[in-house]
Amino acid sequence: MPIRRVYEINAASSQARSSIAMKISLVIPACNEEGNIGRLIEECYSVIPAGKLGELLVVDDCSTDKTAKEVIGLKKKHPNLRLLKHVTNAGQSAAMRSGILAAKFDVIAQLDGDGQNDPADIVNLLKVLGAPSGDGPALVGGIRTKRRDTGSKRLASRAANAIRDFVLKDNCPDTGCGTKVYWRAAALRIPFFTGYHRYLPAFFQTYGYQTEFRPVNDRPRIAGQSKYNNFSRAIWGLYDLFGVRWLRKRTVAPEVTEE
Repeated sequence: MPIRRVYEINAASSQARSSIAMKISLVIPACNEEGNIGRLIEECYSVIPAGKLGELLVVDDCSTDKTAKEVIGLKKKHPNLRLLKHVTNAGQSAAMRSGILAAKFDVIAQLDGDGQNDPADIVNLLKVLGAPSGDGPALVGGIRTKRRDTGSKRLASRAANAIRDFVLKDNCPDTGCGTKVYWRAAALRIPFFTGYHRYLPAFFQTYGYQTEFRPVNDRPRIAGQSKYNNFSRAIWGLYDLFGVRWLRKRTVAPEVTEE
């Protein structure tokens, strides 16, 4: 009898609860987001139902401003708010990975720390997430239909998505959108490398999981500065793209049976 690619959740609990009913670990990577992170945390608690938000993890990637202080100042108000800190700056992918590894709940939701992602979209994406049995998508990603960025960034993003989709064939319209929900156990199967957060949909598909995408809100940055520029993103994007293509071709995820 074939064994489906289930997400390694306790069988009794998975039968009793669907993905929409389960609590989530919300992971927010942040680096020098003073003026943004505190506001975003409060908004998350106001728009995501308390019965659904199991914990909120902010991963501070070695900020040099008051990002950590803003988070610490809210911990008494929100007991399930957690702060993880990198001793050295390791990048957004490493911050996401640290949060996923530390998470206590089976479903991961993620947002960028700059406040441009709308926390209200998390609940809508959870409605699309598949069941723990393996039926339906294991990852649901956002598509920013109305980007609130500069024209050059929007143009660069469209070009990057088109090139990536041409090479990887992952049918992901907006890989750079930070708003996603997915099963933690499935995410832990994916090999880690710097920049891997941009390729989550492609790797989920490589390991046999379904993915879906839905429109989400995009907002202007209120404070601080973007950590990326078009040139550096283009160079590293091309470098990673062909590495990812090679790794996907060399990955084997067979269906397993047990007699």
